[in-house]
Amino acid sequence: MATRCKTAILISGSGTNLQAFVDRVSGGDLPLELSVVLSNNSDAFGLARAEGAGIPTAVVDHRQFVDRPTFDGAMAARLDEWQPDLLILAGFMRILSSGFVAHYSGRILNIHPALLPAYPGLNTHQRVIDAGDAWHGSTVHFVTEELDAGPRILQGRLPVTAGETAAELAANVQAVEHQIYPEAAGWVGEGRVEFRDGAAWIDGTRADIPIVQTYDARGSRK
Repeated sequence: MATRCKTAILISGSGTNLQAFVDRVSGGDLPLELSVVLSNNSDAFGLARAEGAGIPTAVVDHRQFVDRPTFDGAMAARLDEWQPDLLILAGFMRILSSGFVAHYSGRILNIHPALLPAYPGLNTHQRVIDAGDAWHGSTVHFVTEELDAGPRILQGRLPVTAGETAAELAANVQAVEHQIYPEAAGWVGEGRVEFRDGAAWIDGTRADIPIVQTYDARGSRK
């Protein structure tokens, strides 16, 4: 990819992960150009975050389209105005159609609040607590047509504290996400990480398991 990887960030809500990217890019330590922030929700606070950082914004309201493929086609047409090298799903609450994923094959990243392949889907924090797991965390992965099943790049894990509520655990996992998501995207921007032959390749080697970073119970890097 180019020295400054043109990056589009897709949001639906407050944009806390977006803010983590803005902070890292403004600090000069990510090889990303935040070209546009797109939302399916015109009221998303993340749009205000983007505007405050001088990043162009776009809205494509999914409620104006008859079905998901039509919405995704309109969204892709709008995104292509910026010719992004990389798409970041940062709290984008729409399931992407196979046509959209194919259009940007190998160029879409997502973050999931679990140590995939464990706990795909929703309510991961409570499910981890109910199972009595010792570790929880989040996973940055490439997006494929199968939900939460794309090749994994980076995981941040932290210990689950006895008596911790799902809300407390979610907050600690989010602190990890704000660190690992920009880092993994930066690796893609640098060309260190690639999507090839249906797998993630890290530093020229096929990575069938992700890099794992360990954090303390409050989400600080150990």
